[in-house]
Amino acid sequence: MTEILVLYYSRNGGTAELARFVARGVEEVAGMQARLRTVPAVSAVCEATAEAIPAEGPPYVRLDDLLECAGLAMGSPTRFGNMAAPLKYFLDSTGDLWLAGALVGKPAGVFTAASSLHGGHETTLVSMLLPLLHHGMLILGVPYSDPALMATRSGGTPYGPSHWSGAEARSQASAEEKQQCRTLGRRLALAAQRLGSDPRSPIR
Repeated sequence: MTEILVLYYSRNGGTAELARFVARGVEEVAGMQARLRTVPAVSAVCEATAEAIPAEGPPYVRLDDLLECAGLAMGSPTRFGNMAAPLKYFLDSTGDLWLAGALVGKPAGVFTAASSLHGGHETTLVSMLLPLLHHGMLILGVPYSDPALMATRSGGTPYGPSHWSGAEARSQASAEEKQQCRTLGRRLALAAQRLGSDPRSPIR
């Protein structure tokens, strides 16, 4: 099975819910499988470290996950219109992969959740795209051929799926938000298949 890495950070569960629907979209494509991974929270205490295995949910990501997978879907909650610090902290550790050109030519997409409707969905998505562009990845969004993008009354952008979680982050993803996630997952899986199934030999 060829795998797409679905990597996310989630504080209150909204981004994790989107990740599961992205993974579902990946696995709607025959021969493709999603690899769910997360990142630990950044500690405010110097030299503090997280346990090697999370208490619940998917394992923490390793650099090898990026190497072994044929594509990437990356998600973060909005933090003042930017990605959350734990995800940025992980991305800052990928310099050796950048120097080696290890991710060049792999398809990638992003998704986010925000507590307010106009709280930085699009700028957060763009903030996540910037390091992926530096890595030479091939960026995919949600096209307007997906009817959910025009029908949504909550989250959703052409830059990637988004979820409006509400002021207390209690709202479930809408049908349109879930559909956009599945669309992104399917597009990444199909692109990876068409580019070649060997994740170590991407299109350059």
